[in-house]
Amino acid sequence: MTSMTTNQPARSLSPTVRVQRLAFLIFERPDLDLAVRFLVDFGLEVCFRSDDLVLLRGVGSAPYCYRLQRGRKACFVGLGFEVASSAELAHVANAVPGASDVEPISDHAGGHRVILTDPSGFRVEIVHGQACEPALANRDALPLNINGGSVRIDAPQRPPVQPPEILRLGHVVLEVADFQRTSGWYCEHLGLVPSDVLLLPDGSPAVAFMRLDLRAQPADHHSLALAQGFAPLYSHSAYEVVDTDAIGMGQRVLHERGWKHAWGVGRHILGSQIFDYWRDPWGDKHEHYCDGDLYTIDRPTGFHPATRDAMSQWGQKMPPSFTKPKLSLSAIIALIRNLRRSPDLSLRKLVTLARLFG
Repeated sequence: MTSMTTNQPARSLSPTVRVQRLAFLIFERPDLDLAVRFLVDFGLEVCFRSDDLVLLRGVGSAPYCYRLQRGRKACFVGLGFEVASSAELAHVANAVPGASDVEPISDHAGGHRVILTDPSGFRVEIVHGQACEPALANRDALPLNINGGSVRIDAPQRPPVQPPEILRLGHVVLEVADFQRTSGWYCEHLGLVPSDVLLLPDGSPAVAFMRLDLRAQPADHHSLALAQGFAPLYSHSAYEVVDTDAIGMGQRVLHERGWKHAWGVGRHILGSQIFDYWRDPWGDKHEHYCDGDLYTIDRPTGFHPATRDAMSQWGQKMPPSFTKPKLSLSAIIALIRNLRRSPDLSLRKLVTLARLFG
C-alpha cells in the first residue's frame, strides 16, 4: 500500500520516558460480583478483593493487569504503564504538564506511581517498583502434526474444558475526538511508536496502532491503539492466550455460560493476531488473541487506507455492531461539543467513518 503525506503521529527522538510495559487497565463497575463472574469465565484470576476493589491477573509474573473499582456507573477510567527506574518516574512527575507528585501505591503490589491525564481525559498511571508474583501453572501450546511433521504420536489432543489461561494483558484500543493531540502526547511523553496507521480518503488518520519503544528488543505490534471517534471512549482490550485451541475453548466456555459474543474467530491484518471478541455485562469488548506480530525499533511506520476489509484476513467480516457506539444523552452532548471544538472532527469525517465501519 502506498504512503500518504499527512500530519501523522510520529516517533519522538527524545521522549520524556520510554515506557516498558502496559501494566493494567482501570474500570469502574456498579456490580463487582457480576464483573468478576465474566472476567473469571474469560480466564483472569482474582488476586485481591475488598468491598470496593478487585484486582485480577494472568498467569505471568505481573501482579495484576485489571483493576476493578466500585462506581456508580460502569465506565473505563484509564490505563497504567511501567517504567524501568525510579529516576524515570521522578522525571515524569517533573516534566509532564499536570503530573502528580510521585506517590506510594496502596494496593498489595506496592511500588510508586505518578498520575497523569492524557489530552482526551483518560487517567494514565506511570508505575515503578511493583512486586512481581510467582507465575501460575499453565499448559504449553499444543504440538501439531502439520506439513508432514509427526511430533504427536499416540497422543490425542484433549485440552481441558475450562476458561483459557490468560498469559498477559496485550493491548487496549481507545476512541478519541482529539486524535492528533492525544496520539502526539503518547509519542512525546511515553515514547510510543506508530506501527501502522489507517488513513481516511482525505489522508487524515482513522486509527494509529502504537507499540512500545524497546529498541532492539521485539515489542507487540501495538500496546495502545487510538481511533478517531466523536468522544473519548473505550473500544476494547486484548489478552494473550497460549494457542488457537485456547481461543476455541474460550469460545465454547463463554457461549455455554451465557455471555455475548462480539466477533470472531478470525485473523487480523495489521498485527496478525488470531482473535475472538466477547462483551462483558455492560457491553464492553474483551479479546482473546494469540500469534501477534512483534516489531523492533527498526520497523518503519506503515500507512494504509482505512476499509472494513483491512480488519481481518479471514473469518467473518467485522459486523456493524462491533463499532456501533452506545447512544445516550451524554454521548449526544459529547458529539455536539466535540464537533464544535475538536480540530480533528467534522460532520463529514463522521459520515465517512460511519460509511467505512458502521
